Amino acid sequence: MHKKMIAIVPAAGIGSRALTASKGTASASLTARALPKQYRLLNGEPMLRLSVRALLADARIAQVRVAVAESDPWVAQVLSGLPRTVWRPCGGPTRAETVLAALRDAKLDPDDWVLVHDAARPGLPPEALGRLIDSCLHYRAGGLLAQPVADTVKRAASANYAPDAQQAAEAVAGVSDTNVAPDEENVGTPGQGVEVYRAGMSSEAVGVVAQSVPRDGLWLAQTPQMFLAGRLLAALEAAAPDFDDITDEASALERAGYAPRLVPGSVRNFKVTWPEDFALMEKWL
Repeated sequence: MHKKMIAIVPAAGIGSRALTASKGTASASLTARALPKQYRLLNGEPMLRLSVRALLADARIAQVRVAVAESDPWVAQVLSGLPRTVWRPCGGPTRAETVLAALRDAKLDPDDWVLVHDAARPGLPPEALGRLIDSCLHYRAGGLLAQPVADTVKRAASANYAPDAQQAAEAVAGVSDTNVAPDEENVGTPGQGVEVYRAGMSSEAVGVVAQSVPRDGLWLAQTPQMFLAGRLLAALEAAAPDFDDITDEASALERAGYAPRLVPGSVRNFKVTWPEDFALMEKWL
């Protein structure tokens, strides 16, 4: 028989990518847009509340612990009335620091199970949540929900990127008698200097394709991510304070030498990240 199972929802951030800078809107609308992403309304309910309710759908989860910033003024009202739910003002400046603090605050036994779920994934279907829990308990191994990459993947470079001079010259020679090489001072490096803004995107290109990336074996990580509490705690503590490449709990376990299981997730379980995602999620809900 497995031991206690809890969920942690890190909710100390502001979701800067989801904020908009629309001009000419009413002050009340601007106030709403300035709310941290997890408190924005979806069909009349705060997104954080919907994400917690998605976890509560599985009775095996004994408690949901929401980790927020110390000065958070909204969480008590937003989570009011939810069963098996507590909130703790232990949030840190990064996701990894928040999860680490929440684990320490929970004082779990090493063999307890913990699921970490994004506050911005309110569309988690109960079937996907059940698959993850069933798989991790059956194999007694940590895992995460994930979706295989379906689209062609492009690695971007800055707009002034060009291949090396010899490669460019050979390409030009194939269509012209003039052997023209790019200005070597303007030759960039793939992946450098590219910033993509989906909100308010202009018709101007924000970069160029440096290369196509084979998608065989590539998966998009989702949450929840489920691990033995002692194992996750040890992995995060070993990574501290350098959390730069710890973008989710699985990456901390990977750094520690483990291979988390990939459990099929759901397209509905996408992360609300960009301004237009709110309307899309409302349709799913």
